[in-house]
Amino acid sequence: MEKPVLQHLSDKILPLATLSKNIARWKLRSEQLVFTNGCFDLLHYGHLHYLAEAKSLGDKLIVGLNSAASVKRLKGDHRPINDELTRQYTLAALQFVDAVVVFEEDTPYQLIELIMPDILVKGGDWAPEAIVGSDLVLKNGGKVQSLPFIEGYSTTKIEAKIRSW
Repeated sequence: MEKPVLQHLSDKILPLATLSKNIARWKLRSEQLVFTNGCFDLLHYGHLHYLAEAKSLGDKLIVGLNSAASVKRLKGDHRPINDELTRQYTLAALQFVDAVVVFEEDTPYQLIELIMPDILVKGGDWAPEAIVGSDLVLKNGGKVQSLPFIEGYSTTKIEAKIRSW
């Protein structure tokens, strides 16, 4: 019997203990782990392009998702627009995302230390040396990449457009 679709999605949303087990299994199979992170509040074409490109760099794409509390600290009281559950399931629904893990801190440094991805990526608005965790990944022999930023797409612009109506 096939799993219900939402079960497939919730299977990708992982607590740290389960993620650690998956990472160990993936590494045993020599799969290349790609990690990125963000708020992913209002998913748009820029996000989709970026995440698809990130996945193309390796075998498994792990997305660290800022918790609602950390988004609020980073972006202000008006954010996040979408709740944490919605953001988790939206990311999990993407075929190129293999795992979603929520982190409470303002940066994913501790999460990167746990995952120790082969490839760490962020959008083109980040210089590779400024990407949080780049020191860990490089010291471990991994790669750090800044992927091209798609101009004209940002949650901040969408939010401003909605507020102007």
